[in-house]
Amino acid sequence: MTESRSKFRLSKILKVVFCSCVITALGLLTVASIRTLSLDVNAGLQLAHWEHTGNFSLVFTQQQREELLTNFKEAIRIPTVSFSETESNTTALLQFDRLLRKAFPTVFSSHLVQHELVANYSHLFWVQGSDPTLEPYLLLAHIDVVPATESDGWEAPPFSAKEIDGFIYGRGTIDDKGALMGILQALEYLLIKGYAPRRGFYIGLGHDEEVSGYQGAVNIVRVLKQRGARLSFVLDEGLAILDGVLSGLEGPAALIGVSEKGQATVKLSVSTSPSHSSMPPRITSIGILAAAVKRLEDNPMPRLFGHGPEGAMFEHLAHKFRLPMRFVASNLWLFAPLISRVLERKPESNAFVRTTTAVTMFNAGVKVNVIPPLAEAYVNLRIHSAQSLQEVLDLIQNTVADQRVKIELVDGFDPLPVSSADEKSFGYQVIKKTVLDMFPGLTVAPGICIGNTDSRHFKELTTNIYRFAPLWFKPGDAQRFHGINERISKKNLEELVIFYFNVIQNFDIRKLPDPHSSAHEL
Repeated sequence: MTESRSKFRLSKILKVVFCSCVITALGLLTVASIRTLSLDVNAGLQLAHWEHTGNFSLVFTQQQREELLTNFKEAIRIPTVSFSETESNTTALLQFDRLLRKAFPTVFSSHLVQHELVANYSHLFWVQGSDPTLEPYLLLAHIDVVPATESDGWEAPPFSAKEIDGFIYGRGTIDDKGALMGILQALEYLLIKGYAPRRGFYIGLGHDEEVSGYQGAVNIVRVLKQRGARLSFVLDEGLAILDGVLSGLEGPAALIGVSEKGQATVKLSVSTSPSHSSMPPRITSIGILAAAVKRLEDNPMPRLFGHGPEGAMFEHLAHKFRLPMRFVASNLWLFAPLISRVLERKPESNAFVRTTTAVTMFNAGVKVNVIPPLAEAYVNLRIHSAQSLQEVLDLIQNTVADQRVKIELVDGFDPLPVSSADEKSFGYQVIKKTVLDMFPGLTVAPGICIGNTDSRHFKELTTNIYRFAPLWFKPGDAQRFHGINERISKKNLEELVIFYFNVIQNFDIRKLPDPHSSAHEL
C-alpha cells in the first residue's frame, strides 16, 4: 500500500513539474527560440550527390546461404571463452584460427590481403588500397566470449548453435562473432567478385576483449604504431538498431556509439581485531563495511543527463517521439532535469543519466563463531562522460565518510573522448548512409556505449571511433547480451554481411559531398 501511494505521489509530482516547465517554456517564447518539433536532424547528407564508386551488389544464392550458416554455426560451437586476463581457452582459439582459414580461403590467399597473427591468437589483416593518399580505417571485432553453461537456463546449449524458430542460439551470436564473421564473409565475397579497394583498410580481431583486451587489441595497436599507421576512423561493435526499446519512439532507431563510459573498480576494506562470536564488539568489520556499501547505494552519483553524448542522441531522435515527449526531447535546455527523473527509474535507462554504482563482490568471514578481522567489497562504476575518474573517487570518499573503511582503486580509466558526428565526419556519415540505404526510413542517431570495447585502445591512432553493428534489438534482447539465450536471426546474420559488404565499398569515396548541396535540395 505504501509503495502504491509513493508511486502515485511521484506520478503527481512529475505531472506538476512537467506542467510548470511547459508554462515556463511558453513564457520564454518571446525571448528564446523553441526548437521546431518536426525538425529532422537525421536528413543530413542523404539528398546530396555522393561520389559514385561502382559498387558491387550482393544477392545471396541458396548455396551461399547454406555456407554462411554452416560457417557461422561452426564459429559458435567453438568455445573461445575468456575466463580472466590470465586464463582463456587457447585450444579453442587455435581451433578458431583453423576455421577462419577454411571458411575464407580467398581472404587468406589474395595478393591484396596481408595477414599476421598478433600475440599468438589475435589476427590483423591489411587490405591494400589503390590510392595511398587516402587514410586507411580499421574494422574491429573480437573472437572471445564470456562463459556460459547450460545450467544457467538456456533454451538450447550455449555452444550448440541450435536453430529455434529462425534464430541461432549460442554464446557469441551477438557478442561478437556475428560481426566478426560478417566482416570476413563480406570481404570474401568482394574479393571473389574482383573488388580492389581504393582506400586501404585493416581488420583487427582481438582474442581477449572480454577481459579488457590487454593482449590482443593492445598488441595490435603496438604493431600499427610501429609501422607509423594513422587511422581515419575505427568501426567496432557497440550499439545496434533498437526496435520498440525506447518508450515513446515511433519506429526503430540505429544508434552509432560515439563514445564509451569510463570504468573503475574500487575495493572497500575494513580491518578489525579478530574475536570470538560469544563476545562480539558493538559493530563488526562486516557491519562497518555493510553500512558503507549502503551509503553508496542510497546516494547515487549526481544526475548528468544532457552533459554527454546522450543529449545529442535525444535531440536526433526528438522528431520520432510521440507528443509530449517530442516537445520535451526537442528542448533539452529546459527539460533535461525532467527527463533525468524519468530515465533514472529503470536500470537500463538510468545508465544514460549518471555514473552507475554496482557492488559486485562482498567477502568476509571464515567460520560461524569467529568475528572476521577483514571484510572486503568490490564496487564497479561506469563513469559518465561529464565526469572524470578522479571526480568519482572523490565522491566515493565523501559518501563513505568513514576512516575505518579503506578505499583503493583496483583499476580504472576516464570516459573515452567523444567522436565527431556532424556533417563533416567522414566515418560517421558513411556508416549512416549505408544504414539508411539498407533500411530506408530508419532513424540514425549518435549514442554512448555504457559498456566498453576493444576500440578504446585505439584512441592514440585516431580521434574518430564508432561503435555499431546492424543487430536488431527488440524488448528483452538487451538482457541476452552476456546473459542467457543469446541469439541472432538468420535474416539478421545475412544483414550483417550485406552491411559490411556495402560499407567497405562506400568507404572508398575520397571525401564527403558538400553539406550545402543537401541543404539546397531540401
